[in-house]
Amino acid sequence: MNKITINLSPPVPHLPMIEDKTKINVRYTLISPYVSVHIYWDKNEGELIYEVEEPILDDNEKSLLKTLEDSMKELINVNIFVEKTVSSMIDYLYKTSKLLIEELDLNIDDHSYKKIFYYLFRDFNGLNEIEPILRDYFIEDIECNGVDTHVYVVHRIYRNMRTNIIYKYYDDLSNFVEKLAQRCGKYISYANPLLDGTLSDGSRVNATYTTDVTSRGPTYTIRKFTKIPFTPIQLLKMGTVCPEMLAYFWILLDNKSNILITGGTSSGKTTLLNAIAFFIPPEARVVSIEDTREINLSRENWLPSVARMSLGNYKIGEVDLYSLLRNSFRQNPDYVIVGEVRGKEASVLFQGMASGHSSIGTIHADSVDTLIKRLETPPIELSPTLINTLDAVAIMSHVLIAKQETRKLREVVEIVNVDSKGTALTNTPFYWDAKGNIFYVKQKRKVFEKISMKHGISIEDLNTELQLRSRLLYEMYKREINDFYQAQRLINDYHKNPIAVLQAFGIYEEPNDQISK
Repeated sequence: MNKITINLSPPVPHLPMIEDKTKINVRYTLISPYVSVHIYWDKNEGELIYEVEEPILDDNEKSLLKTLEDSMKELINVNIFVEKTVSSMIDYLYKTSKLLIEELDLNIDDHSYKKIFYYLFRDFNGLNEIEPILRDYFIEDIECNGVDTHVYVVHRIYRNMRTNIIYKYYDDLSNFVEKLAQRCGKYISYANPLLDGTLSDGSRVNATYTTDVTSRGPTYTIRKFTKIPFTPIQLLKMGTVCPEMLAYFWILLDNKSNILITGGTSSGKTTLLNAIAFFIPPEARVVSIEDTREINLSRENWLPSVARMSLGNYKIGEVDLYSLLRNSFRQNPDYVIVGEVRGKEASVLFQGMASGHSSIGTIHADSVDTLIKRLETPPIELSPTLINTLDAVAIMSHVLIAKQETRKLREVVEIVNVDSKGTALTNTPFYWDAKGNIFYVKQKRKVFEKISMKHGISIEDLNTELQLRSRLLYEMYKREINDFYQAQRLINDYHKNPIAVLQAFGIYEEPNDQISK
């Protein structure tokens, strides 16, 4: 038998944006050389299908696989698979399976063994049927609604699709949900039928266990963690934002302003947060607070903190967002990032803003009015006047354009004043027009007036800098500088020597001394 090789990270393909879904017909590799996915329009069902193509086993090969799996379960400790590297696990599985084949006197030719070995690796080291989907760079969510129903996925390019994966038996699905819980370091049972956890790669898992809770049986939803987040340039490429919006956030973060990103579920709040975090000066100390790890920054001086659930029913060992955030202000942060504001931690965040700590966060709300009402009412109960410490609100939306689902930064709203009754005076320097699919940029920016008063930089100079930075970002977009590290390096270089970077892109203009310092 030849040595087995499995590539879990094949090259990411360039997928075409096809407006007419009935014309979509693409195939790309997920796990080389064993698994690919075929995305196509099913005429009979009238929908897009995400078909995972794995090695096909005949009846004899299926029987051999079951024999090997049953024998290996008795021979090995499954927990060690979570801790070892992929190459060492392939080597371990290879040696163990080869030993069992000899001891059990199984007759398996080389071709069949390679196929069987893939399934051994998938089920012991991975997450069974959905392991290939987890390896797909383009997948955002994996959703199982119960027994005898198709698993669905949310794709970055082609959005919601039905897969060819179905859990036909209750026991198979409940066993898999138990496996998910184990991989998250959690416990799920009839007594505790709800699971909220995180996989080792950072992906967020929510699951249920019994028909008492979900009538179709056990369910799960996995929100995949993006190891390499979108860059600002990629957001430009997708039409989520315009260059002026990004340049505006860049200037705000340079001057330690406070930004809150709002929107509905899956509207792109965290994606935008990760992207504008590129603009935080490279030498600044950043502390992030989350209940589930989603923030990913390319910087050394970053302290990521994640809340910890309690053990048992007495909140033993619990570390909540409120405690983490309160503690973070003792860690001398220049910037504080909160993954999602939803409880009493909001009061600490806004008090931190008032004391001069630049803060960025996300919250569920679809408008500034809704945001203020959420902040005023339980469980947050924030004083309306404290909201004045907030400088700008970015409102994200999940929209449908030409029958294609996409995300847009619908508007940027500046908080001018909020009175004691919660009535807000605002200014909207940027907004997206749905009818024409156009971003509009206004000249009046109230936050620039705040920055001018605080730092002594003229509004004219700030507007000039906005133009220079938006031109630079647009040039990066035109030159397709999409690489995460290359984009971050250029933005960091601009902080150190803006003139040199502008000259390199052919957009040099003599900047004001106050801007270039």
